[in-house]
Order: sequence, then C-alpha cells, then structure tokens
Amino acid sequence: MKLWDKGFSTDKKIDHFTVGDDRELDLVLAKYDVIASKAHAKMLGKVGLISQNEAKDLVTALNSIAKDIEKGKFTIEKDFEDMHSKIEFVLTEKLGDTGKKIHSARSRNDQVLVAMQLYLKDELAEIKNQVKSLFDLLLKLADKHKNVLLPGYTHLQIAMPSSFGLWFSAYAESLIDDLYFVQAAQKAADQNPLGSAAGYGSSFPIDRSFTTTEMGFDTLKYNVVAAQMGRGKVEKATAFGISSVAATLSKMAMDICLYMSQNFDFISFPNELTTGSSIMPHKKNPDVFELIRAKCNKIQAVPNQLILITNNLPSGYHRDLQLVKEVVVPALQDMHACLEMMTFSLKEIKVNPSILDDPKYDYLFSVDTLNELVKSGMPFRDAYKTMGTAIENGNFKPKRDIEHTHEGSLGNLCLVEIQEKMEKLF
Repeated sequence: MKLWDKGFSTDKKIDHFTVGDDRELDLVLAKYDVIASKAHAKMLGKVGLISQNEAKDLVTALNSIAKDIEKGKFTIEKDFEDMHSKIEFVLTEKLGDTGKKIHSARSRNDQVLVAMQLYLKDELAEIKNQVKSLFDLLLKLADKHKNVLLPGYTHLQIAMPSSFGLWFSAYAESLIDDLYFVQAAQKAADQNPLGSAAGYGSSFPIDRSFTTTEMGFDTLKYNVVAAQMGRGKVEKATAFGISSVAATLSKMAMDICLYMSQNFDFISFPNELTTGSSIMPHKKNPDVFELIRAKCNKIQAVPNQLILITNNLPSGYHRDLQLVKEVVVPALQDMHACLEMMTFSLKEIKVNPSILDDPKYDYLFSVDTLNELVKSGMPFRDAYKTMGTAIENGNFKPKRDIEHTHEGSLGNLCLVEIQEKMEKLF
C-alpha cells in the first residue's frame, strides 16, 4: 500500500532500501500526522472540497486513530510504506470513498513537513521545561552551598578560590544561553508548511491561514518553495539548539567525573547512583555521568551530520531529506534522557565542606594576598614581583579570609538576577 501506487510493484530490495527505518520512526510522528490531517479535513470541508459531513466523519475517524496511537495500539505493518499510507488505509477502511478524499490538496511532502514541525515544537518545549527544572535545581544547590570553597583551575593547575555557589550557578546561567538557541529553533519550527504540497502549492482554493490557526502555529511559511526548503533546515536549527544544551551537560558531567575521583574528593553520591567493578570491590564509578558525557558529545555531532546530508541540495524535494529524521529523532530522545538523569542525580550530590583545608591549596590565595599589597599602596607590578619572590623562596603566607564583593563573584553570586534572566526568557 503506497500513496504513489500506480498498479505495479517495486523490487523488494529497492523497497527495503528506500523505506529504511521510516516505519519505526513514524510511530513517534504518527500522532502529529493525525493532528495535521484533522486540520486538513476541516479545511477541506470549510472550502467546499468535501462536504461538512465528510469532514466530520474524517475527524471522528482520525480521533479514533489518535486514541489507538496514545494507547500504543497503532502499528505500521510491512505492507505499508509509512504512517501516511497506514493512516489513509484505515480511513478508507472505515469510511470508504470519504477516506480516499483526505489527500486532496496535499502531498506526502508537506505531510512530512508539518508532522515533523509539530513534533519538533513539542519536543523543544519539553526540552525547555526540562532545562528549566535543572536550572532551578542548580540555583538551589548554589544557594545551599554558596559558602563552601573549592579550587578554581586554569590549565588544570590550581588558580584562584572558587566555590560551589559559583560552580552550580555557572552551569545554571550557561543553560540560559543554551535556551536562546532552543528558542530560535522553536521560532523556525513554528511556521505552518501545510498547503505547500509537493513544494509548488495547489490549484485547489485551500485556506492555509485556517490550518495555521487550527494547529496552533504562530504563522505561515508563506512561500511554498521556501516551505519545502525548510525540511532539514528546521531540523538543523533544532540540532544546534540541543547541541548547545548538550555541550553544557557534557562539560558538567566531566567536572563531576573529575571531582568524584579520590585525587580530588570534592563531591560524592550515594551508592545507589554509582556502579561497581567486577574485580575491584572498592569501586564507586560515575557511569551515569560518563554516559551523559558520551551521549551529549554524540548530540553535538548531529548538526554536522545534518549539514552533510542536506548540503548543496538544490531547491525542491529530494529523497536525501528522508535521512534527517533518523538523525534528529534519536538525538532528541537522548537529550531528554540526559536532562532527566542529570537532574535526578544532582538532587543527591554531597559536597566536601573542607576541601581547601589541605595546605596544597595555599597558592590559590596568592592573588588575594597580592591584592592586599596593592590596596596598601604598592603598585601592582611591584606587588606581583614581591609575591612571586615570596613564593619562590617558600615565604608565602596566604590570606585565607578573602572578600569578593563584585557582581557575579563568589561573595556576590547574583542568584536573583540570574533567576530573573531565566524568567524573562520564559
């Protein structure tokens, strides 16, 4: 059963190669194809291409299919090429000739476009909410542990005093930057492509503004060729958005793996959040964070994959575009899982309150001690040389009672202001 069936069959090898993983992936997207089909049916009734009764019958049947999808009862057997052909088959089985009318004034091309963009809108909204939950937790942890100091590093050498307040809230504020990219992807996805048909519109007098409102899109993708060119482009925008989130999570996961090491011993987690070794009974491994790191690094490769699939394609539809689906859908699923596990695990983090008691961290305070000389009137360059000589001669005595007061420093985290930035974004 193919929507383009003209009475002859395709070679089985060709069929297998061209369909690929579409049936499995379409089970994720079928819900959105139904939403778009309902809007399309209502529009066909509105403009008189089908009767109002036929439109109502189609919507009723589509609602039934939607319930089956929700319950996990909807399947796409090997007899069908994709979700579109299966849904149209069910409609025809239920409604006879009325079911056959659903495809009037549309193409499989704009069906895929609109289903994918509805899906991406939902996925990006959910990712945005998950990021906000992680953000809220990080700010809570920053406030809770704001007075606990830890080493700051440059070049992986101890540098200056930091704090868990700074560390947690740094990742919180970084997530705001990531959501700017996610919001840009949402904006790109929030344009209705339905009605562009195969990429050149239709001679039927369709009402694209009606379907735009019906499906909850912010606006139309007006130019029908531009709508078709949006395929792959919207997915790339999504990929850049989630890869930005992934970069932040990957970096934090790396910090956590490092800080859990016995050589650092800055943080720990309960036994139930770690794994063991088959031969070393003392091991408490950060497998969750290692997998978050790896999965997020995979996600960061997705924009490049999509660029390589879609690059240099001329305008119009090409079968290459089918492959963007199998790249972006698993990436979104991994992104959800990584955000969920990072938030779940961080709720149980335990920080070491006395890290800097170790004298090996004395040099962290060299800059603060130097600054005291400057405050007393010594020129900075002279103070720098004086401090360097003291360190070389072993005469350095650190000033540990540090005072950092400017905005964004460990003594003035500006958590309220960071929270306001996030609220403004939402």
